[in-house]
Amino acid sequence: MSSTKRVAIVTGAGTGVGKAAALALLKDGYYVALAGRRAEPLQGVATESGAGERALVVPTDVSNPQDVQNLFETTVKTFGHLNVLFNNAGVNAPGIALEDLTVEQWKNVVDINFTGMFLCIQQAFRVMKAQTPQGGRIINNGSISAHTPRPNSIAYTATKHGVMGLTKTASLDGRKYNIAVGQIDIGNAATEMAARMAKGILQANGEIAIEPLMDVNIVGQSVLYMANLPLEANVLFHTVMATKMPFVGRG
Repeated sequence: MSSTKRVAIVTGAGTGVGKAAALALLKDGYYVALAGRRAEPLQGVATESGAGERALVVPTDVSNPQDVQNLFETTVKTFGHLNVLFNNAGVNAPGIALEDLTVEQWKNVVDINFTGMFLCIQQAFRVMKAQTPQGGRIINNGSISAHTPRPNSIAYTATKHGVMGLTKTASLDGRKYNIAVGQIDIGNAATEMAARMAKGILQANGEIAIEPLMDVNIVGQSVLYMANLPLEANVLFHTVMATKMPFVGRG
């Protein structure tokens, strides 16, 4: 493995946090495989980066085991090895009462946010265990919801709590292979998914309130910081959030 060629995979790379992280990594000189269900946004990120052959578009549904296997095989075949996985792909369900959530809506969130994240961790372990030198880094996108729920968010919150279990267990199991596993928990980054915060969102006390947002590129820099740590060090949990969002305390 070339010690100077840094290679990353970013899932959910076409929009939002994934796009910001991919652009930050590419700007820093990484070779990045851009994964997501839609090829057009991924190609847009590759073009915007101006990184040329360092940006590889690999359309991927992370809930599909064959797609995930193809993503990792294509990345290694193209770039030679893997240093970093930013395990970011995720979706939400409609903000409705939990008793009205359909099984299909529940399964869609679980399949992508939880099973998809496990499948990517598993493939990353297989690659990083086998390569020379052995090891690498996995960064899971947890979310503030890995700690505290919002009203009407049972599917998303349950999967993000589950991500914390994936992070802790993979961090433990990765030690023997020199694989460092950490988690970034993001609060109110200005993305399409969080746009509703600026219009007013339901609070725990039943009120509707506008919440502050932060520039999503701040998150990209946080991912880059974690990615660039030497493997002797690991950030197990990193929280980056809009300073005045109602999270700590009582709102």
